[in-house]
Amino acid sequence: MRFGIFYEHQLPRPWGPDSERQLIADALEQIEVADRVGFDCVWEVEHHFLEEYSHSSASDVFLAAASQRARNIRLGFGILPLPPGFEHPARRAETVATLDLVSNGRVDFGTGETSSGAELAGFGVDRATKREQWEEAIDVVTRMMVEEPFAGWDGRFGSMPPRNVVPKPVQKPHPPLWVACSRRETIRMAATRGIGALSFSFVEPEEAGAWVDEYYSVLASEECVPAGFAVNPNVAVVLPMMLAHDEAEAIERGIDGAHFFGYSLAHYYVFGDHRPGRTNIWDEFQERRDEVGFARHIVRPDQAPLGVRILQEGLGSLRGAIGTPEQVRELVSRYEQAGVDQIIFVLQAGRNRHEHIVESLELFGAEVLPQFAGEAREAREAEKAARLSDAVAAALARREPARASDPAYVIAPIDSGPPAATAGRNGRSPGARAASLAQDLVDRAVTGGEQAFAAFVHRSDDRRLERIVGSDAGLRVLFSGMTARYRPDAVPGFAGSVLYDLRLADGTAKPWSVDVGPERAVAYAGRSPDPALTMRVAVADFVRIAAHDLDPGKALMTGRLTFEGNLSIAMRLGEMFGETSAL
Repeated sequence: MRFGIFYEHQLPRPWGPDSERQLIADALEQIEVADRVGFDCVWEVEHHFLEEYSHSSASDVFLAAASQRARNIRLGFGILPLPPGFEHPARRAETVATLDLVSNGRVDFGTGETSSGAELAGFGVDRATKREQWEEAIDVVTRMMVEEPFAGWDGRFGSMPPRNVVPKPVQKPHPPLWVACSRRETIRMAATRGIGALSFSFVEPEEAGAWVDEYYSVLASEECVPAGFAVNPNVAVVLPMMLAHDEAEAIERGIDGAHFFGYSLAHYYVFGDHRPGRTNIWDEFQERRDEVGFARHIVRPDQAPLGVRILQEGLGSLRGAIGTPEQVRELVSRYEQAGVDQIIFVLQAGRNRHEHIVESLELFGAEVLPQFAGEAREAREAEKAARLSDAVAAALARREPARASDPAYVIAPIDSGPPAATAGRNGRSPGARAASLAQDLVDRAVTGGEQAFAAFVHRSDDRRLERIVGSDAGLRVLFSGMTARYRPDAVPGFAGSVLYDLRLADGTAKPWSVDVGPERAVAYAGRSPDPALTMRVAVADFVRIAAHDLDPGKALMTGRLTFEGNLSIAMRLGEMFGETSAL
């Protein structure tokens, strides 16, 4: 059995000018104590806009600070939301790897989707597809930490060209993966992906036993196809905690905080209508706690075995590990017998006082933890690893391996992303994203001057030129640039169409036509019905000729470029569109 502590950075109203600073300072001191007395992990959530419930919006910064205050305890992201609307997967990979370096390999990488309306709507993340977004992102993030270089991403919810995402983490292939679970179905999903299950359901030990059995059964079956490149077979449960030698004192110190934790969670995720900056959740909690399952008066000192949930007098309540060391030892033993691998305790909740939290941590370390640590724990974990070794190896064999990138791929100095107006939107099709990227890249290349465009083309292979310039958007920009430079005096008296019969390497036709008149030229995708001149050339060669990277005379002599029709017009194409060489 391993033990962790969990932080939301709760801060009920009213707030003072120093409240948030003191909250963070106290939490860091508590982590130092937890590290000293033998806790295994500190878990820090990332939430946004959930005032009072969670003021923890930069978990990486907080955990980095904790890594320098506590030298042994592991540092868990509990969790980082992975849908790309929250943050680009590359930034997630870089953040996790950097913390792993700063902490000398102590990171646990908890992941999830997030389901509060405040956050999903705040970042524009589609609730209907957030599970699919998580699925896509966790594959991308783990590949970024393993592939060198990362071979690229073109998915439903985002795209990125090949890049070497650095730094890489200390732990290989990457830190242990976890996923937030709130129901039995998500526990099962975690098992199918070979990920540790972080259960936030305040589940009783006996119920947890059924969840654990199903989790390990699925993980050992052919259903398990790991999301990452390592399997993390673990189930953790979260419980409120407060210890004192006197049971009544433990209840007095901890029950309101535990209940506010549950109430404020439900406020944002279940029943609360929230007015940002105005709703006082603590006041509402005081008024409504009985009616929504957090009745205080039915939690009484009776020296009985602890229950996570209580039902008396027709009212429900929450208790968890709030009691004496003897009571908590008995509760932990029941979870251990159920096969739970880690219990994560919530102490910093509601208005729980710093000194009471520190005292509870020290009491747990002295009178509870020793029974579950030491050689017995090491033997149990070694036995589990041996028992699962064949299943883990089989699961990893089912996972698609790391990819090798194209060694010829290069990045040009003038490469760019999509226009700002379209950046960060969720759910754009790959075609729309590719068109946006191509248009911006070609536009920058063409308008950046002849030298910039030539450098871009010279450094690109044919596949890259086809992908970027040969896209519909890329050709549109290229032909628009040509017609903008049209010089009627170059071919006096000529009026007609020029057909550019372009083809990709796979044979796909990409025809464009230019209608030339006495004052202007108009380009459009498609074939002119009666062209005066037809040019046949591969897309990549056409782009190279336009950039003066391929001599058109040599292209003609080698058959890479052919003309049909009015050849006198062919010899003047370059001058017609503002160039000095034939095109």
